[in-house]
Amino acid sequence: MPSISMFYGIIIYMFFFDDKKHHRPHFHANYGEYDAVIAVGSERSTAI
Repeated sequence: MPSISMFYGIIIYMFFFDDKKHHRPHFHANYGEYDAVIAVGSERSTAI
């Protein structure tokens, strides 16, 4: 999973060939113990 940006302790990862698990390109944003998932082409986001 390539990290594409790091700022203020937030790391952004992009998943674009994760066909086995999610079937859609998406981003993960990590900040400490927090994680958010944002799907590309969707209005949904999930905080984990």
